[in-house]
Amino acid sequence: MNIIITGGSSGIGEALKNHYEKLGHIVFDISKNGNDYVCDVSDREALSKIIDEIMTKVEHIDILINCAGFGVSGAIELVPIKNVQSIFDVNVIGAVNMLQLVLPHMKKGGKIINISSVLALFPTPYRGYYCASKSALSSLSDALYMELKASGIQVTALCPCDIKTNFSKNRVKSFETNERYGDAITLSTKHIDDKENKRMPIEKATKTLVKWIDKRHLKPQYIMSFKFKFLYALKNIFPKRLYLKVCNKMFNKKSA
Repeated sequence: MNIIITGGSSGIGEALKNHYEKLGHIVFDISKNGNDYVCDVSDREALSKIIDEIMTKVEHIDILINCAGFGVSGAIELVPIKNVQSIFDVNVIGAVNMLQLVLPHMKKGGKIINISSVLALFPTPYRGYYCASKSALSSLSDALYMELKASGIQVTALCPCDIKTNFSKNRVKSFETNERYGDAITLSTKHIDDKENKRMPIEKATKTLVKWIDKRHLKPQYIMSFKFKFLYALKNIFPKRLYLKVCNKMFNKKSA
């Protein structure tokens, strides 16, 4: 198969790239620090030239995996607007760029894999912009699923849980605060970062992701880990106010 992966130079993207290359598939990585094509996915003009070059080497694209993305943390009120613009440029507009540039080169049987996140389903305090960007990607994926149904191109959003990669380390963190938040931003961020050793090993996560991607008939969405599947089911049953109260208690940490 001919596969394009964005963000294939590290983390989940790199693991998927290595997996499919070992199986003998042709994999093109487009990322800011990759070995194949170095590009920021928010740069439409540069991406267009790269896709044109790729299409001189292959006749069509079988799978597009939108994996490029990064995280931003901090209070919604106080995160610098340049960081807000940047995360949506990469996590959302970057995916849109790839979809629009690659779809003309896909035919019946093709697959579009959007790497979303469980945080698209479970927003948490002080990671609002990341959650919003992934929610946007998941909604976009659902709409595209319906639009392409008749053409035979399958679309899915994969929602991984916390995985042991450099994602948390590379997250753009804003600790700016005021009287409204006090030390809650710092403590809440530390609470998340301290769970690094409890995250899912990337080898295990990759096996699950590959199992989903390789399915003959894709569901519109896959959620990683039984815990989050269960929570998602409960979220759709209980009142939102109750869910937000529990979530806030779990993730909004303040000193006594």
